[in-house]
Amino acid sequence: MEQRQVGGSGLWVSRTALGTMTWGKDTQEDDAADQLTAFVDAGGTLVDTADIYTGGQSERILGRLVNNVVRRDDVIIATKAGHTPERYRPCDLSRRHLLSALDASLRRLRTDHVDLWQLHVHDPDTPPEETLAAVDAAVASGRVRYVGVGGLSAWTFAKYAAWQRAGGGRAPVVAAGAEYSLLNREAEADLLPAAGDLGASLIAWSPLGRGVLSAKYRNGVPADSRAALPHMASYVEPYLGERSRRVVESVCTAAEGLGVSPLAVALSWARDREGVAAATVGPRTTAQLEDVLATEGVELPHEIREALDDASSAPAR
Repeated sequence: MEQRQVGGSGLWVSRTALGTMTWGKDTQEDDAADQLTAFVDAGGTLVDTADIYTGGQSERILGRLVNNVVRRDDVIIATKAGHTPERYRPCDLSRRHLLSALDASLRRLRTDHVDLWQLHVHDPDTPPEETLAAVDAAVASGRVRYVGVGGLSAWTFAKYAAWQRAGGGRAPVVAAGAEYSLLNREAEADLLPAAGDLGASLIAWSPLGRGVLSAKYRNGVPADSRAALPHMASYVEPYLGERSRRVVESVCTAAEGLGVSPLAVALSWARDREGVAAATVGPRTTAQLEDVLATEGVELPHEIREALDDASSAPAR
């Protein structure tokens, strides 16, 4: 699998990242072990989790699997902190919470360091200099190697990244996480240019449009799909409208012409966009992951990319 540099840093990651949001709920530990083994065997390195995924179970499962089914040195562990849904406010990027959350993540992950630690959300109630001082303390302690952010507007990202660049010895922000696909191109307006200008790369999540771009919903909602699950239906529903249907049809037309799957077309489009270091996929099953891994050799011709750009930029009618 192709490895890419993250921003201007010394961190290199696989251009496809394995997302683990379903681990511990829709994906049980045995299936997670099979996924992780297949991913690493294919040359994948970047494994993405977060402290809130399935109440911490995603990190716990990953911690048990690392060193048991794969070597710690073979994976780049990325986790996130900042959401506090069970506390008195929904997010918290204070020094107190962040450093405590990091310690808790390390215990669950059974490791002494996180390769990429990401601020998961924007906290308007904590001064950014306090948040970033906590980040620097985490890096200085050796518990964090590289720093990223997510869920930020472009101007907030720029504030964080510029603050870190302005001070000598501060840990640079090397990655910005955002949803990015043919069904959601909002990052192109401001965040992608801002990240590029400030030496960071985009880590795209949901590059398959929450599964819709795989064309599985082309003729309805399959019984075994995310949209059929009560806890996931509202996540998928925004992409089941008429505009999405037209984009999916364009993806299917391109796939038929190239002799590949719609999944391969959609993933390649997002993954190979300039400024994207990695695209994070979240397969629930090993079979779904194998479909993703089979796309590694797919490269869209320039004409196809342009046609998909046009089809996905058209306004809803």
